[in-house]
Amino acid sequence: MNVCILKGSPRKNGNTNSLLVPFAEALKEAGCSCRELDLHTMSLEPCVACRCCQENWHSFNCSRRDDMQQVFDAVLESDLIVLATPIYSWFCTPAMKIALDRLVYGMNKIYSMSPGPRLWAGKSVAMVITCGYKPEKGADLFEEAMVRYCKHSRLEYKGMLAERHLGYHTEFMDEEKAQHARDFAKQLLEPAQE
Repeated sequence: MNVCILKGSPRKNGNTNSLLVPFAEALKEAGCSCRELDLHTMSLEPCVACRCCQENWHSFNCSRRDDMQQVFDAVLESDLIVLATPIYSWFCTPAMKIALDRLVYGMNKIYSMSPGPRLWAGKSVAMVITCGYKPEKGADLFEEAMVRYCKHSRLEYKGMLAERHLGYHTEFMDEEKAQHARDFAKQLLEPAQE
């Protein structure tokens, strides 16, 4: 399985990336190919809704000339897309939001006079989230947004691992969180039960 991990944290050694280490290790141990993209270090410009991407149904075709083509290609080549982000003000980081906005237009060729295909339909999406509140009050709004995003894009939402940080005076990562991350990775590889 090809996995694309989109990393939205501005902190290279922050909580979200610490949680990703055991998660990605478990995927790789199971034979997955993991490509990680650090969105915060990439040159990503916001979508301007020019709809240039809608003129070509077979490629990204964005008018912006930045690093988003790399993200598009990695997502298109993947089977599973993992959105890894801390929650800031009940939503993802700015870099993640830019990528999500650009992908929803570039992948979904449905915004012109004659709607076209959704290039990524059928792919799976999962999330690895860190937040300061309990997940049910800190990550719930972003999760609801992504459930709707996936439905709109015909992606299969596979769930969320969300872990809480109790504050700057406490250590975030521990063995329990690492085990949750490994278990979540294994859960994502289980065949869908009908």
